[in-house]
Amino acid sequence: MSSDPKISLFDLVGCLSDAMDFIDPAVVSHHKQVASIAYRIAVEMGLPPARQQEIVLAGSLHDIGAFSLKERKDILEFELVNPQQHAYTGFALLRFFKPLANIAPLVRFHHLPWDHGSGAEFDKQPVPVASHILHLADRVAVLIHKKREVLCQVPAIRRRIGEETDKLFMPRVVDAFNELAAKEYFWLDIVSPSLQTGFSQKFKQTTIGLASEDMVSFSRLFSRIIDFKSSFTATHSSGVATVAELLARRLDFTDKECRLMRIAGYLHDLGKLAVPSEILEKPSRLETKEFNVMRHHTYYTYRILETIPLLQVLNKWASFHHERLDGTGYPFHLRSNDIPQGSQVMAVADVFTAITEDRPYRPGMTRKDAVKVLDGMAQHSALSKEIVAMLKANYDEIDAARKQAQASASMDYEGLTER
Repeated sequence: MSSDPKISLFDLVGCLSDAMDFIDPAVVSHHKQVASIAYRIAVEMGLPPARQQEIVLAGSLHDIGAFSLKERKDILEFELVNPQQHAYTGFALLRFFKPLANIAPLVRFHHLPWDHGSGAEFDKQPVPVASHILHLADRVAVLIHKKREVLCQVPAIRRRIGEETDKLFMPRVVDAFNELAAKEYFWLDIVSPSLQTGFSQKFKQTTIGLASEDMVSFSRLFSRIIDFKSSFTATHSSGVATVAELLARRLDFTDKECRLMRIAGYLHDLGKLAVPSEILEKPSRLETKEFNVMRHHTYYTYRILETIPLLQVLNKWASFHHERLDGTGYPFHLRSNDIPQGSQVMAVADVFTAITEDRPYRPGMTRKDAVKVLDGMAQHSALSKEIVAMLKANYDEIDAARKQAQASASMDYEGLTER
């Protein structure tokens, strides 16, 4: 893997940040705004470049532990109830991904009040100053009303922050904020429709290999954010990734391609972050309008991932999993010759996992029933006959691996929800 192409970690984090903010217009650009505010405060305070980098990454992912639309909207209120819950969940998700482990404590404490100096530590452990910077940046961002002229709001925002100095917010951080708040560009940058912080260029030396173990781990982190949004889908991507990789191996994909297939499996439902939980968790048949909203998700997956050119092949494998060989799929209505083999593998893996996994409202299908569904779709030119035949020939091995992967994901989900 020495020649493995490198992808900017900041581009990948930006991808995930954008995906999380697709959940509702009310939170669009929230992560970028917080990252931008926090970065400028860090520079104003003279923090070293390494700390500035960590603050940008943490700001871009600070609400990673808030899975539902309700949680995301609740934390847009200035005064929060139990804000530490999503902060801890974000910490728990990030700490096991080595390239982002350093920012996990920053996310853990980004709602900890200063409380006249008591917030300098937690449980006898020092709290990073960066967490207090994020706290202030986050609260400034939620005070900005999207539909009002921003400069007219500045006096009220500064007054509100001033009222909470030394109670909610660290005085040193407020001082730095006030220096910036006196400058119009600071506010105009925050609300710019084309908010471009340029962090990827500034910190471009931070990269990970496209098919490396770090990329697999990062895509698994993506899948946790996607799947943990609903108990109905809490283990789905883990199952799809495992099945897709095994099918690829049986079809003689290279080792690198097989690893990319696993990554694509973890990312294939990225666009579901834009689908309301009420639709994801509906146990009965979806109405036409609801099904149309559900069909948005593959389009969003494609548009989010296409921002990183190196992910072009992986993006097609992930995003085309609802395309069908006869052209009846969505969202692009591609036909067999236009659908890469990797995408066809993903389509079979997705259907197989969906019909065999247990859901809260129904058990998974038996082998007999699952094969019947797959054969029917293959006969009607929806799925590849060759790939379905390969799955059937290795059914026991693939199904056992799926169950094991989903059991592991289920334990992770239960651990997070219990905390």
